[in-house]
Amino acid sequence: MTEAAPPLRRDAERNRQLLLRTAFELMAVRGLDVSYEDIARAAGTGMGTMYRRFPQRQDLLDALFSEHVDLVVGFAEQACAGDDAWAGLAWFLERQLEVEARSRGLGELLRGRNQATALVQRAHERMTPLVAGLIERAVLAGQLPAGATPADFAAVHVMVGSVMDASRGHELWRRALRIALAGLRHADLDGDTPDQAVIGDLYHDRTRRRPST
Repeated sequence: MTEAAPPLRRDAERNRQLLLRTAFELMAVRGLDVSYEDIARAAGTGMGTMYRRFPQRQDLLDALFSEHVDLVVGFAEQACAGDDAWAGLAWFLERQLEVEARSRGLGELLRGRNQATALVQRAHERMTPLVAGLIERAVLAGQLPAGATPADFAAVHVMVGSVMDASRGHELWRRALRIALAGLRHADLDGDTPDQAVIGDLYHDRTRRRPST
């Protein structure tokens, strides 16, 4: 059994919380590309403190966004509780994108840009069966065309997220979401059905084809 790490000294914990607040504020505006040097400088700490508290970038991202990722998973769970599957799907996507609109870094993380983390991969693994269940119910109710899959909703998420990133400071993403959902609801989905692997390509697997910063 692994022993729990000893608690940090008061000053060390204060520095850790300062770095987290600073990193979150910078990434909310600038995205995940914010460097350790920028974070340490804005927090008024040294690089040594930064690396002691967060030796790996994944340590920092998981500490910053774990609660937010859990919040998004909670939205998917809430969406499943309603009687109207289509309304649940639309509500879930809009709530998720609202959270991403408040933090560019979180949006990039959830949509697989730059550094993938096990935290986000687990979140997608938790959300996908929930979304699949809602889609199945919506198809049976005639609210979605036969052949609709979680990959289709993942594509909507990525497309609308791209609009959001390109129009920060505006609410254009909400309009784009309505357009995309209306198109999906009335789409002709004849042809090959995308499989589960496509979701990996849209999300965390995309990062393997990008250089890490």
